[in-house]
Amino acid sequence: MTGHGGAAGGDKPTLAVVGATGAVGTVMLSILSERADIWGEIRLIASPRSAGRKLTVRGEQVEVIALSEEAFEGVDVAMFDVPDEISARWAPIAASKGAVAVDNSGAFRMDPDVPLVVPEVNAHAARVRPRGIISNPNCTTLSMIVAMGALHAEFGLSELIVSSYQAVSGAGQEGIDALREQLALVAGTELGTHPGDVRRAVGDTGPFPAPMALNVVPFAGSLKEDGWSSEELKVRDESRKILGLPELRVTATCVRVPVITTHSLAVHARFENEVTVEAAHEILAGAPGVVLCDNPAEGEFPTPADAVGTDPTWVGRVRRSLDDPRALELFVCGDNLRKGAALNTAQIAEVVAAELAGGAAAR
Repeated sequence: MTGHGGAAGGDKPTLAVVGATGAVGTVMLSILSERADIWGEIRLIASPRSAGRKLTVRGEQVEVIALSEEAFEGVDVAMFDVPDEISARWAPIAASKGAVAVDNSGAFRMDPDVPLVVPEVNAHAARVRPRGIISNPNCTTLSMIVAMGALHAEFGLSELIVSSYQAVSGAGQEGIDALREQLALVAGTELGTHPGDVRRAVGDTGPFPAPMALNVVPFAGSLKEDGWSSEELKVRDESRKILGLPELRVTATCVRVPVITTHSLAVHARFENEVTVEAAHEILAGAPGVVLCDNPAEGEFPTPADAVGTDPTWVGRVRRSLDDPRALELFVCGDNLRKGAALNTAQIAEVVAAELAGGAAAR
């Protein structure tokens, strides 16, 4: 797929942001204003009810237009930050109009004809896209996979055992609102010292199966076969696809915690070759998209409060397993709205833009 004449004609390519008024779309517009100015027109697309609104992009006011087939005319790359069902319908339409669709939903992640891309790990995969669509991984997977990809390249990953600590913003604005309302209900009380008192005080738990205030909830996503959650299966399936390791052993337990933004994961990673903390530190310190923060003696290790609002994956608490010289234990944090969603999508779009520009130059 070659895109439109904007890139081929020597001009900057045209970018469409679908879902520009949503939570991830808002972060996307901020990211586009911060990064290298590689785009010509940036077209903002949203539902008809949002059409006519004006949003600031690169310091300029841009009017939002309604989602339609005509909205993709002349677009080179279309980024989708919308629910699965919207992407499932409209990303193929964008592709049929000649755009490369970069989708942040779960609609296409496991489609064998759609590459699942993290530019620091497998940027090459973006070039082979039979359907004209590239998929962005789930935010939980993205919070760890940049670091794991760097370690895998050196030591050969053979197994992952992961426990996640996922922020409520992973459930959207409804999740954020629910936690804030619950915190207001329990603030200054003695709740949390007797069984059920928080649940009774909170009442409606919103999008979560249990109260989030003063609590952790060992379930995220929807219930799947044999008691696994959809979030846990995504970590397994997406890690395998991104790393190109279809038989990789992966076990995940996904837990929701009372944090607004930034997912954290405790990771047990086993490798084909013996690994040392010193070697892992050297690799992680030099890996693109990774910040190594690992000096527990000085109280230095990553937390969501450190990582929120930043782009990299933060890594700390790196230890060699007590009984396995081929395994490491580590703790990672990543902002689930930035690298976990908007930033990775923007990076994929930039990879495509560079490819289109290279193809134009070759002609």
